[in-house]
Amino acid sequence: MSTIEVVAAVVARNGAWLVTRRLEGTHLAGHWEFPGGKVEPGEHDDEALRRELLEELGVQAEVGDLVFETVHAYRERQVALRFYACTIRGEPRAVLGQEMRWVTPDELAGLDLPEADAGLVARLAGR
Repeated sequence: MSTIEVVAAVVARNGAWLVTRRLEGTHLAGHWEFPGGKVEPGEHDDEALRRELLEELGVQAEVGDLVFETVHAYRERQVALRFYACTIRGEPRAVLGQEMRWVTPDELAGLDLPEADAGLVARLAGR
């Protein structure tokens, strides 16, 4: 099974994190996630994350430090997932029609998130 390289943004504002909901027809459709996506061949993580945030949320982003990384095997595929602290300029909007919201630490723990996000969620929730 080949590994898909994925990057995601941990965007915090006023004690909450930005999450989006995966669209129908995608892997893990309906799950909430930290925004981001696949790293294309030849792309660096920061380039991929800036591209994804512009495409999905219409915002310019500054990519900061690596917050958490994991490799997770789903039945259909394996992902190497790296989460980076990011700051965004402007108000994000759901460019692709996906749901989007800011969630508190308590709300985050109650969301239906992909299994690969569990370690990050535990870290953010202080567990």
